[in-house]
Amino acid sequence: MSDSGFGTSTLALALAGSAVTILSTSLGALPALAARDISRRSKDVLMGFSAGVMLAATAFSLVVPAIELGEQRYASRFTSALVVGGSMLVGGLFLHLCNRYIPHEHFIKGQEGNAQAANLKRIWLFVLAIALHNFPEGLAVGTGVGSRSMEIAAPILVGIGLQDIPEGFVVALALMGVAYSRGQAVLVALYTGLVEGAAALVGFFATSFASGILPWALAFAGGSMLYVVSDEMIPESHRQEYAKEATAGLMVGFVLMMFLDVTLS
Repeated sequence: MSDSGFGTSTLALALAGSAVTILSTSLGALPALAARDISRRSKDVLMGFSAGVMLAATAFSLVVPAIELGEQRYASRFTSALVVGGSMLVGGLFLHLCNRYIPHEHFIKGQEGNAQAANLKRIWLFVLAIALHNFPEGLAVGTGVGSRSMEIAAPILVGIGLQDIPEGFVVALALMGVAYSRGQAVLVALYTGLVEGAAALVGFFATSFASGILPWALAFAGGSMLYVVSDEMIPESHRQEYAKEATAGLMVGFVLMMFLDVTLS
């Protein structure tokens, strides 16, 4: 992996990766201020598109580079595959435990987490649910930037930023659909973008100060994202009668992200 293109300071790199995640989510939510609503079909297509981008980012931007870095580090394909596979499972387990014990509420599935959910205002339950959803994306961005390899970081930055825009829009509209004001909906999107930005900083500094964990960190972020796509995004986009449209959106998102990964690497 090449290191060209990262000659700026460590702090600038960390802030740049964090800013991409914050601005993308917020930018996506802004059109909701003027929009009345969009059809269920359109929401499912946008959700499918975001899921496709995340799937491709997981495969091509996180797992494949993690395997390659693992081969360089351990001089063994078997060991590299074992490390990457194990780290992905740990990432998925981490998200599962967060979903189980952190109180939150999904727009469709309803409340999840422990009994403390009853003590929180409903809007904060939505914030926590979206934050849990976005945390792996921010972690992926930060880990990619922390690698100091433009070959790894560029596709992740572009891909996550790309999928955050429609995602922020859909989230804002969903909040408006459960009786929250336009201003509250955009603020929630901003809050969750801040969480994603904080996760990017965590991933960045973890890999910057302990570069040896980079294969583990990339795979952990990939496993976390894979869990979110399978547990939340695909089921929610297939709950209505527009599953085929959502699948079409997923395939377009996957192919677009694959194309970006190949051309930007």
